[in-house]
Amino acid sequence: MKKIVDLGEWWTARTGLPLPLGGNVIRRDLGPDTIRKVSRLLHESIAYALAHREEALDYALQFGRGLDRAKADRFVGMYVNELTLEYGDRGRAAVQRLMDEAWDKRLIPQQVVVEYSS
Repeated sequence: MKKIVDLGEWWTARTGLPLPLGGNVIRRDLGPDTIRKVSRLLHESIAYALAHREEALDYALQFGRGLDRAKADRFVGMYVNELTLEYGDRGRAAVQRLMDEAWDKRLIPQQVVVEYSS
């Protein structure tokens, strides 16, 4: 297997920002109370996993398709970290940049201004 490009390295070299790897989306029409509740529950779940990393890793290994613990720990650490818990200004800028570039290249049907729940 030959690496052609590391997407994280490529993105960081171009933007100086972390690579946005995923996000949770919720419909506005569910209302502010439901949005706050779902956001709180997601935050609590991520915080718990970060605070109980070994237990979370044990759970994740069930889906690791034979990945050894050290590699699984490295992999999980790349995708579940403090930026998962709170994007911060740099993380939010990265998400907006991704959406802006997708719009510039007409990969999405309309321009998106990313909003975050409180």
